[in-house]
Amino acid sequence: MPAMTTIIRPGQFEVATGGDIPNLRLPSFHLFAERARRLRQLAAGHSLGDYLMFAAALAEAQQEQLDRLPALPMPDADLLARCREHGMPPLAPGGWPRDPVWRTVVIQLVDALDGIALAPACAAFARLREAGDEWLESQADRLLVGDRQGLDVACAPVIGAALQVYWTRLAAALDTAWITRPESHGLCPVCGSPPVAGVVRVGDADNGLRYLHCALCGTEWHVVRAQCSHCDNDKGVVYYTVEDRKEPVQAEACPECGSYLKLCRMDQDPNVEPLADDLASLALDLLMSEEGFARSGVNYLMVQGD
Repeated sequence: MPAMTTIIRPGQFEVATGGDIPNLRLPSFHLFAERARRLRQLAAGHSLGDYLMFAAALAEAQQEQLDRLPALPMPDADLLARCREHGMPPLAPGGWPRDPVWRTVVIQLVDALDGIALAPACAAFARLREAGDEWLESQADRLLVGDRQGLDVACAPVIGAALQVYWTRLAAALDTAWITRPESHGLCPVCGSPPVAGVVRVGDADNGLRYLHCALCGTEWHVVRAQCSHCDNDKGVVYYTVEDRKEPVQAEACPECGSYLKLCRMDQDPNVEPLADDLASLALDLLMSEEGFARSGVNYLMVQGD
């Protein structure tokens, strides 16, 4: 059911907190372990429990691969300076070549999951093992730009998971001083990717603030609440929940562009994790589809074809 909320104009949070807002939260080196714990918690008694447990095993495998990755080549000082000057994300996928190590991560993830995968996933795993470098790179390119034509949907979650490991390792090694806000508030200032969901945090400096959580690198960036992250509209934004329950996950819907983005509220459940709670709230996606809204967030573990 929809519920209206008070509109917060851009700048009001900054004024209210004296301007001392942590605008950027780079990903933790424990991101995937935290995600796995949340997925296992959500799986208990859930109608999609088996799927959430599989996603938890994938997140654990991602954490293992993240822990094993060595330091990766980073943008040089000149590129970082140009990106900061022009408000561009320094780790944008199209900005510089991917290190081939990410393809190794794909196979390592397949090996870790092979014993628990059902038949359809096993067939996809076989294709991934047999795939050449060119095919993997072209699939990654399609996934990263949202081109579903020619995308192997069954293989996409593992490819996306490997790319997440790679980009999270890069983003976690950055310094926030190198990053500036891009013109579009709805794209990650680190890698330029869309968010998977938003999260309202609790704590000290960031208490009550909304951060968008990058679908690719796990970076979070501050965007004022009750403002559409897709088109920046701040009028008439509506919140939906399933069956009027006091759920920690809401859908923030914009009447101007017809899109919605999920919002995970730590004040309702301090354990929420954007990607995990997005997967566990598919009923909310169905509700929003019935209401005529299109999803603006991206979840690489939940990829659909054309």
